[in-house]
Amino acid sequence: MEYPLPAAARQYVVEHLHDDPAKLALQARRYPGLPVPDLVRQIQARQKARPKVPIWADNPDLIFPPTLSVEQASSARTAAFKASLVQGQRLADLTGGFGVDAAHFAATIPEVHYVERNAALANVVRYNLEQLGIQNVQCHAEDAVAFLKSTPDTFDWLYLDPARRDTAARKIFRLQDCEPDVLRLLPLLLHKSRSVLLKTSPMLDIEQALHELRQVRRLWVVAVDNECKEVLYELGAEPAVDPERFTINLRRDGTQQEFRLNRAREGRAIARYAEPQQYLYEPNVAILKAGGFRSVGTAFELLKLHQHSHLYTSDTLRPEFPGRIFRIRAVERYDAQALRTHLGPEVRAHVTTRNFPDTVAEFRHRTGIREGGELYIFATTNLEGKLMTLVCEKL
Repeated sequence: MEYPLPAAARQYVVEHLHDDPAKLALQARRYPGLPVPDLVRQIQARQKARPKVPIWADNPDLIFPPTLSVEQASSARTAAFKASLVQGQRLADLTGGFGVDAAHFAATIPEVHYVERNAALANVVRYNLEQLGIQNVQCHAEDAVAFLKSTPDTFDWLYLDPARRDTAARKIFRLQDCEPDVLRLLPLLLHKSRSVLLKTSPMLDIEQALHELRQVRRLWVVAVDNECKEVLYELGAEPAVDPERFTINLRRDGTQQEFRLNRAREGRAIARYAEPQQYLYEPNVAILKAGGFRSVGTAFELLKLHQHSHLYTSDTLRPEFPGRIFRIRAVERYDAQALRTHLGPEVRAHVTTRNFPDTVAEFRHRTGIREGGELYIFATTNLEGKLMTLVCEKL
């Protein structure tokens, strides 16, 4: 595609930015002087990008690559968090992609090298960085291994987000199946840099990753609005015996919830149990992914409802708890009629099942409770192994 876009093409993109790409493609004959299929792809990619990088999506000066590159890119929120973890003078992003991470690293590091083996994508990113006024990023249309072997430089940080799709575009999670293969490259990475920041899929088991990588100093489990997005590992020549696990939940209001644990503290934590009291606590997903099943309860002096439920309770409010907090209005058996007495004429509630035989869909089918409303129902199991439901209001 030609860029910068001619004025008429830019105007078309701006005017149709929120329209249905499929309908626009069918109306291409109305605009005989424009490359409508290419412009529709630009609009489609911008629409994909808006939830992740809204400022970029609305910038008419930028060019967007195919939607797959946009889908695989970091969001601005997670990229900014990663940039807060690094320091020093020189960093190389070895899996550059759409350039969101490199652009944010450039706000922290004076000299950033963006490395991307897809030459067309690298050219787009080079152009976009110029439009954004980011001048301290050097772009290399090169394979990561070739770049490391050819450059005389060493780095304070190397960053990698290995591709997690095979040749048939199926998602994969094992480290050795990703491209590049970090396990094979690790000696070269640590020869060229003091620290390596590795992003992996949240589907990869943390214990497995620690066993395979071996060189982990610390790690971060990052969630956005309580949805686990990525796990980051800092690798170095001197790994930690028991790496600290930092759990981060970036919230919609711009704040973040944090909690830290390691294997030793989690192993020493002794859970105490009780029946539901005045308040109910649900840890955010980053804590659960990191394995904080007991230590989060002891850290906030909470009582656990059941060994396998990972729900906590107290009579004293703990407003600093890193997760959702509810006031319990009623404790009922698993009975549709009993639950309906708390829900009003619309019979609506948000439902969560934990350590419970039915899924949320099955629960709704059996009780007739629809989604929505201001109340929350937690379906779980009590200390005696009996099913119970907690009708709550969110604090």
